[in-house]
Amino acid sequence: MSTEAATERPLRRDAERNRQRILAAARVVFAREGLEVSLDAIAREAGVGVGTVYRRFADKEQLIDALFEEALAELVGAAQDALSIDDPWEGFLTFLEGAIDRQARDRGLKELLMGSAHGQEQIARARDQIVPLVTELVVRAQRSGQLRDDIASSDFPLIQFAVGAITDYTADIEPGAWRRIMGLIVDGLRVRRDAPTPLPVAALDNDAIECAMRAWRPRRR
Repeated sequence: MSTEAATERPLRRDAERNRQRILAAARVVFAREGLEVSLDAIAREAGVGVGTVYRRFADKEQLIDALFEEALAELVGAAQDALSIDDPWEGFLTFLEGAIDRQARDRGLKELLMGSAHGQEQIARARDQIVPLVTELVVRAQRSGQLRDDIASSDFPLIQFAVGAITDYTADIEPGAWRRIMGLIVDGLRVRRDAPTPLPVAALDNDAIECAMRAWRPRRR
């Protein structure tokens, strides 16, 4: 083996280790703080210099594309899995709640799906795949007589946007508070029910609401 080959191989391994470290750090920072964080913040999380980040990714757009391609593919897969559930209502509800749960845990993904300026081409491709699947989930649930027939698939980005705002508002007080509100929304979507949908999270008390109001700030754009 030549001296040159022996020297290049460790460098390539180091470069790949740094790339994976940067991706892992970006996943944490984007999920926690959203897409407007700087590459310097990601470098600090990764424990590398910002120059190392720029050597692996020319700009933040490249990093976002690399990181969220898998997350968007998982959403498409989740819709396909939901269609394989025999009960149309359960399939519909499984996808809706799962999509909101993903966004509650990943602020960066939520911003991408809700109209961020980042990753536009990637999001457009993902929507081209997801929208027909969600439409099919809706139609199946309506044909089964379980989902009200005046609901359109285009209502669901608005539902996700509304519930997503609750996840931001209560994140530091009760991260699961959105599930309670989701239970109320589910009863509004269902054609009929024998009893109210159980609410999996207790109502926030007045002190918790006051804390949320004091802590909340609009997201910077």
